[in-house]
Amino acid sequence: MRVLVVGSGAREHALCLALAADPAVTALVCAPGNAGTATVAEQRGVDPLDGTAVATLAGEMQADLVVVGPEAPLVAGVADAVRAAGIDCFGPSREAARLEGSKAFAKSVMAAAGVPTAAARICAGEAEVAAALDEFGPPYVVKDDGLAAGKGVVVTSDRAEALAHAKACERVVVEEFLDGPEVSLFCVTDGSAVVPLVAAQDFKRIGEGDTGPNTGGMGAYAPLPWLPAGLTDDVVRTVARPTVEEMARRGTPFAGLLYIGLAITAHGPRVVEFNARFGDPETQVVLALLESPLGALLHAAATGGLAEQPPLQWRDGSAVTVVVAAANYPGPPRMGDVITGSDQPGVIHAGTRRREDGAIVSTGGRVLSATAVGHTLAQARERAYALVRGIDLPGGQFRSDIALRAERGEITV
Repeated sequence: MRVLVVGSGAREHALCLALAADPAVTALVCAPGNAGTATVAEQRGVDPLDGTAVATLAGEMQADLVVVGPEAPLVAGVADAVRAAGIDCFGPSREAARLEGSKAFAKSVMAAAGVPTAAARICAGEAEVAAALDEFGPPYVVKDDGLAAGKGVVVTSDRAEALAHAKACERVVVEEFLDGPEVSLFCVTDGSAVVPLVAAQDFKRIGEGDTGPNTGGMGAYAPLPWLPAGLTDDVVRTVARPTVEEMARRGTPFAGLLYIGLAITAHGPRVVEFNARFGDPETQVVLALLESPLGALLHAAATGGLAEQPPLQWRDGSAVTVVVAAANYPGPPRMGDVITGSDQPGVIHAGTRRREDGAIVSTGGRVLSATAVGHTLAQARERAYALVRGIDLPGGQFRSDIALRAERGEITV
């Protein structure tokens, strides 16, 4: 099987590593890729938002499968262009990707499907936002309706801050605050069958103890030792399948990766958000534990054969990933710094490139993630942070408390 992976982040590096380990994958190309993907896949320059260019490249390499990694190309309809060229593609259509591209659209789908989620108001002006904030009260949750690279959500008790965030967006969704630990559940679907992966938890805030502004994610771990037994099956039954069925009923079937962000509240799981692709940094830990061939799974989802796939096999133990971010992130990141230690096994690249002199330099906000597995969560954490200590990124920053509360048994539902 010849596979083209579209994208250039840590998610794409993790996907490439898992696909390269699949004996059925005979050729692997990543476009445009980064310094990490270049070690496991052929690199090809392409604009990931240009569906025609991606489809042309897939045709030139005689790809059997195209995997579209990031959300922006999916919302732009790149998967549609690939399928129109007669090539199988893992990733939802432009219309189906609206589940991530518009939070208001996602809320309408959830309402029609009876999916448990936070009460919300869709607001287009300051007066509507102010009324919604008064209705729900603090802590205030204000979400940019469109794509915002994981940084479009503000959760604050400061009303002025909530109003300022809403003012900076065209349209927002104001929600009631959902208390309880958060869970990320990936579900692979071909538009009919649904296969859940192992649940993970990520850390959005930049600072220790979940303080400071939201980021694209500063780390993750899996599985979740505190997760109630049977919860994954319940979420598939009450969230994933109803959503997939509702999308099919609307004539826009969702085939690809349905990312379900959940809050485990006192009243049960409630959906915080949907994404239309593998999430970063959760992908790093989920794929580190997957033993089943990834290529066969994604190809089955792309071709409608998911129900015939054997049950997924998972390795015992835990996985932890810790993100190393650039100076000033999540503000405008400092870029161009030379990185050493990024070639350690387990270090996954995001914002990197290799210069002509061979040096690896930073090119984005989240630069690397150190990913390790262990027999226990404590061992996985220890190994992940050992990798971090071996990385030198001038001005780099990371959280030292990723998965710490779970290791200590401090998370309860």
